[in-house]
Amino acid sequence: MSEAPWTRRRLLVSAGVAGLGGSLFAADPPAAEPSPKDGAEALDRLKAGNARFAAGKTRHAHEGADWRKHLIGEQKPFATILGCSDSRVPTELVFDQGFGDLFVVRVAGNVVAADVVGSFAYAALHLATPLFVVMGHSGCGAVTAALEARLKKAKEPESIETLVKLIDPGLKDLDTSLAPPALLDAAVEANVRWSMKQLADLPATKRVIAANRAVLVGAVYELATGKVRFLKS
Repeated sequence: MSEAPWTRRRLLVSAGVAGLGGSLFAADPPAAEPSPKDGAEALDRLKAGNARFAAGKTRHAHEGADWRKHLIGEQKPFATILGCSDSRVPTELVFDQGFGDLFVVRVAGNVVAADVVGSFAYAALHLATPLFVVMGHSGCGAVTAALEARLKKAKEPESIETLVKLIDPGLKDLDTSLAPPALLDAAVEANVRWSMKQLADLPATKRVIAANRAVLVGAVYELATGKVRFLKS
């Protein structure tokens, strides 16, 4: 029997099926990157991800349904990050990472409160992440409040005052002769270093750092550029 002629309708239907097939089978999801073997490799992976984010070239890997199912049984994040709760600083997006890549603790002012201590101990002893990061950000409201309390004796409600008191010790050596924008930038960095010092003194993190099983670094996220600046020791 002769084949039916290729009518306009058949051509459109055929094209539609071909298009659907192309969308279904066009590309496999991104393969999982091998786990960094140490803190240096983990830091390089964060830097590469942030470079993609700042350039508007994010990959959005590790976000699909198949990858989520892969993580049901366990997690193996390659870095633990203490960051600020500020809505403008979503940690995974900033580093272009997906589900299961980062163990993230977020609290206003990236302060080391009691629950942060427990989370970092868990990350050190149970997750064995090779990299710990404290990340502040430009224009931090919590640091601004602490700075104003120190310089202008401004008062906050009791609950916020508790937060301010956690930040204040890190600001004691600030050069208060700096102009306001530079002073806040210096305060943000000083607060990051203060949180780093507290975390470095925790028994769990001290143990893994002393054994060269993990490294601790500080960073500041710049709201204007999307770039993360890692602090020198």
